[in-house]
Amino acid sequence: MTKKPETVVIRRITPSLDNARFALKRTVGGGITVEADIFKEGHDEVAALLKWRRAGEKAWNETPMRPMQNDRWTATLCVMSEGAWEYTVEAWGDVFFSWQHELEKKFAAGLRELQSEILEGAAFIEAAAGRAGETSDGEALRKSGAAMRVADAEQAHDLAHDHSLCALMRVYADRSLATVAEPYHPVWVDRERAAFAAWYEFFPRSAEGNADSGSTFRQCLSRIDDAKAMGFDVIYFPPIHPIGTSNRKGRNNSLKCEPGEPGVPYAIGNNKQGVNGGGHKDVAPELGTLEDFDWLVTEIHKRGMEIALDFAINCSPDHPYVHAHPEWFFKRPDGSIKYAENPPKKYEDVYPLNFHNANWRELWDELRDVILFWCEHGVGIFRVDNPHTKPVAFWEWVIAEVKAQFPGTVFLSEAFTRPKMMHELAKLGFTQSYTYFTWRNTKQELADYLTELTTPPMRDFFRANFFANTPDILPEYLQHGGRPAFLIRAVLAAMTVPVYGIYSGFELCENAPVPGKEEYIDSEKYQFKSRDWNAPGNIKDYITRLNHIRRDNRALREYDNLRLHTAENDQILCFSKSTAALDNLIVVVVTVDPWNPQSAFVHLPIELFGIGADDEYVMEDLLTGEKFHWRGARNFIALDPQNRPAHVFRVRRAIGRELGEVVFA
Repeated sequence: MTKKPETVVIRRITPSLDNARFALKRTVGGGITVEADIFKEGHDEVAALLKWRRAGEKAWNETPMRPMQNDRWTATLCVMSEGAWEYTVEAWGDVFFSWQHELEKKFAAGLRELQSEILEGAAFIEAAAGRAGETSDGEALRKSGAAMRVADAEQAHDLAHDHSLCALMRVYADRSLATVAEPYHPVWVDRERAAFAAWYEFFPRSAEGNADSGSTFRQCLSRIDDAKAMGFDVIYFPPIHPIGTSNRKGRNNSLKCEPGEPGVPYAIGNNKQGVNGGGHKDVAPELGTLEDFDWLVTEIHKRGMEIALDFAINCSPDHPYVHAHPEWFFKRPDGSIKYAENPPKKYEDVYPLNFHNANWRELWDELRDVILFWCEHGVGIFRVDNPHTKPVAFWEWVIAEVKAQFPGTVFLSEAFTRPKMMHELAKLGFTQSYTYFTWRNTKQELADYLTELTTPPMRDFFRANFFANTPDILPEYLQHGGRPAFLIRAVLAAMTVPVYGIYSGFELCENAPVPGKEEYIDSEKYQFKSRDWNAPGNIKDYITRLNHIRRDNRALREYDNLRLHTAENDQILCFSKSTAALDNLIVVVVTVDPWNPQSAFVHLPIELFGIGADDEYVMEDLLTGEKFHWRGARNFIALDPQNRPAHVFRVRRAIGRELGEVVFA
């Protein structure tokens, strides 16, 4: 055996992702409560430390772990800056406190001939003094060691339990035989907007809502200002690159593109256009120039917002890659390049890339450089199109490469696919993930899914982004539920998780589908879109209020603090979110029925809220400003999807009296 044997058993460290294969997700200022099984042979006293540091640094931060039950230990660390961190556990048999425990048992049994034991204790103290060196602590330990050497049994017993000495013996413990758990557990710490944001998606070419002609980058500010007024802080653009002309799709996914139709932005690349290559490092000329894009990014940043770009690894037959690197693509037996298919769908306007071609290294480097190119143009957020159709090894590599240069970069995984693939993408580095939220509509479905997302193990690696709709998905709930369904889904998306988004048109309650499908008719993926951004029946004011509530209440910035509560009606969901100190406590009661009024008695755990069984408390509806005075755990609510689909309550507890009136805070 070449490796030093373990002196203490350290097992079942949690949280841990696949035995430290992947990094936990946290944000700046976030905590991690670590637990581990720690024990050793015999009756020695065990000491343990939780250790953490920035990845690559030599020195560790340390905090003592405390025993719980059945040899389970715990401690909490806090990460205060973004980037890569790591933690582990160190434990050892503590010779001083084992000696103290043995001395106590002998003393309690009436033994007073303890000279050998006293000298042994003095030696332990003097050794600690040597580790403390020429410091005030070292001097204090040397005095205690000298006192122990000449002490009788009574004096030795008292000195062994002296609080100051015990504290110093913990600090300067003999850790020469300590065991340090390996491997170290990685943590990735993100900036705040990675974990708390409201996304607004729109096609820049449809910014002005003109049916016959597209808008440019310099005509997007009114749409951006409208989104800001509604409380959104991330503007998300689908691909902005040149669009191919070969096999260009037309209106409603027609295989024939009529003159004047703009094409699908996901068919990227046109070698006949664009002064910067015509591919992924260029912008569509009809939108403007790179200088125009840079101007728009600056304007977005001036407004305290950020831009997110779609990273879609699709190439039209006109993409420069097709001509410069035909080996990067899949080939048919006759040598021609294969277009994309998802049977029975065919995408003749898109060529997929072969990530395992013979020249794969150059391809991977090029795609990394595409992301870095846009990072250098002020883009800090990328929504990645269909990452589950590309190798997971590529994503793990490219995300690490980008974050090495731009640590604050946010990657959103658009993977509506099998759970294990979604989980793997989240573990290997994607900051946020699309979810099944769109298809969770009943009370039980929502309750089960929210529980799964916000409890271990998923809460440690999967950060949900609840998009209420997308350009590709118009769910049946919105198709059939009308305006109330949009109100309900807005409440659920905005109040349950800290990151959510809408695709433009949601605020106008657009819900005209392709018959029999979850797709928009006259989708702006294929055409310019005509809109009146202030059309009657819009829910812009409602969304604005939800976003302001999110901004003003710290409890809604947290991910794993959601608690579900009983509502005596299968059509009403009740949940709360609170800060640890209970100084911000939000209770949401929302109907999931967009057609009928619903009512219920709801049950709140008032004892956990610091409210007595007979205490009066105020439920302030932050949507309307109304205040309701409640007592006890069970109270009645009534909801109407047409005008009151939800209550978003701030719970205010009594804190005293002023001029004979109860004061609530």
